[in-house]
Amino acid sequence: MKIWQIPSFGIENLEPVDRPTPQPAPGQVLVKVHAVSLNYRDLLVTLGKYNPKLGLPRIPCSDGAGEITAVGEGVTRWKIGQRVAGIFMQNWIEGPPTAVKQRGALGGDIDGMAAEYVVLDERGLVEIPAHLSWEEAATLPCAGVTAWNALVQTGGIKAGDTVVIQGTGGVSIFALQFAKLMGARVLGTSSTDEKLRRALALGLDSGVNYRQTPDWAAWVLEQTGGTGADLVVEVGGAGTLTQSLRAVRIGGAVAQVGVLSQATEPFTIFPILYKQVRLKGIYVGSRADFEEMNRAIAFHSMQPVVDHVFPFGDFRKALRTMESASHFGKLVIRIHQ
Repeated sequence: MKIWQIPSFGIENLEPVDRPTPQPAPGQVLVKVHAVSLNYRDLLVTLGKYNPKLGLPRIPCSDGAGEITAVGEGVTRWKIGQRVAGIFMQNWIEGPPTAVKQRGALGGDIDGMAAEYVVLDERGLVEIPAHLSWEEAATLPCAGVTAWNALVQTGGIKAGDTVVIQGTGGVSIFALQFAKLMGARVLGTSSTDEKLRRALALGLDSGVNYRQTPDWAAWVLEQTGGTGADLVVEVGGAGTLTQSLRAVRIGGAVAQVGVLSQATEPFTIFPILYKQVRLKGIYVGSRADFEEMNRAIAFHSMQPVVDHVFPFGDFRKALRTMESASHFGKLVIRIHQ
């Protein structure tokens, strides 16, 4: 079988390799991977910025979908032919996170999904919604579950609430789609007017170009009559957190998801205190969260937004596209038809 691996850090160093097709041990299943999707984390892992001490070589990509082609002895959860996706952290089945549960992340702690076949523990899989293509299903494990937890667990979003999304990458577009399913109003920022137009077509209620309006928090306050948003899905990191804290209402929540930018001014905790903001880090979620999200996606026949599908041989090109931040929604790599 063919895989992509990181022998040393850098996109240019990624290499395609032939390996024997693995066989499942007791309690494991063999998955024929049809598609994988990229997250910003995959770029950081490849560049050596996520964990400079990562053991190499490493097969990248946490997110992939495929079909079960073999099951090991004692497997009871799955049968050959079922359509599945791996969960981001193979040890986080349910409940709150712990240090033990957060070990075993695909494409980081252990080899990921950028391979024609992978072997996973039978507990580390979920069934994918029947209406989704392989490419759409491959977008769910990281970006989808992260956005779901930001809105459900952190935001407790309900009809009539206001949610702010930043940019139009995978997590943000999932957050837009989920928020609209919940009946929320969604305000958004983007670096281009064209991306805002695409987001408006998906249901964004109002958007602003943050390059033209860097003080977008003031715009959010105007849009909400001075009250602020119930939830800000914060993907920018240190460089945008101050704006997010200004944009959120008193008693509101900021779901800290991303680390895309660095701060250019000193950070103060004063807004967190006087606004009594709930600031929570979101590191994907459990298998139970993934299954709950999939039930909502299936019920509403929701379809993830796939910007571009690359052939398996263009893995480096796909990562460079991720690096350019020119995409809208998700970038996907097709492995098998």
